[in-house]
Amino acid sequence: MLLAKSLLKSVSGLLIMIIVLIACNDNSVEPVDEITTDQQALEKLASEDEVLQSFDPNYDEGQALDFIGKVNTPIYPIRVGQHMILTNRNLNVTFEGDTAYGVLTTTFEGILFIAASYDPVVPGDTAAIDTLIQKPFTTQITRNIIFVKIANTARPFLNWRIAAVSLPEGGTLQSNVNIDKMTIYMPGGDSLVIDSPNDYYLTRFQYRWRQIPVLYPGQPLMVRIELTSAYADTDFVTFTYGAIRGGNHYRAKRLFELISETFDGTNYHRVYELTCHINAHRGFKHGIINAVPKQTIFDDATPVEVNTWGVPYIVL
Repeated sequence: MLLAKSLLKSVSGLLIMIIVLIACNDNSVEPVDEITTDQQALEKLASEDEVLQSFDPNYDEGQALDFIGKVNTPIYPIRVGQHMILTNRNLNVTFEGDTAYGVLTTTFEGILFIAASYDPVVPGDTAAIDTLIQKPFTTQITRNIIFVKIANTARPFLNWRIAAVSLPEGGTLQSNVNIDKMTIYMPGGDSLVIDSPNDYYLTRFQYRWRQIPVLYPGQPLMVRIELTSAYADTDFVTFTYGAIRGGNHYRAKRLFELISETFDGTNYHRVYELTCHINAHRGFKHGIINAVPKQTIFDDATPVEVNTWGVPYIVL
């Protein structure tokens, strides 16, 4: 009996020692939150938001290709695409009570790829491609974000959420082709009319702003672009859409058709339209309009000029 009591004491002491050691070395203790300020919390919210992040996979139209080509010569473009690399993202925030106003500025280094022929070809004849032109350029895209405070916990990331985002706009520092107005005719008769993307807000919640457009696979979408150009030649205006994060191969690119043109003695005012169909892949996406002067595409040495607008949408 004494031996049993002594053994029980020893085992109990050993268990207590093990428990103490485990408690001292327990790695399951919740780590200190790395986000300690409201600024850090808002930056993280913006970096993880599906609406904001769906811009990049549509802005980047393709992968880098090997260069072969000449310079200072007219070309006949067959395929055109841009490869964009995000180089800087900055969120400048102003706090006003329980609301925070952010200006998100993103800088991209791009390469415009023009697969072309130096001889006249039938449009779309990929067998005629005999050169590939690469034109490096830099763009800057801005959009505004409105955050609202929803709690007052000790963890800043739990205290805020995105209430609304503006549409993105930007392009190269120098551009003599500028979009003035975008009208998107939605299925069912509704429309979005935008003349200042950074002042046009969309939301996913029940706030005072317009809801982010919700579309369904196969639905038609008509887009009208009104722009001002300093050049007599018509412009190269495209619509890139359909890609989701991790699903760039769902991306499509369409060329707008010129509908009308007037000249005011200094500039050309043009209207372009296109109709596309929503693809079957669900998720958060962006439609992106790039307006480029013709000589950027049809001359192998002219620098890149581009004006870019975009609009987010959801496919259910």
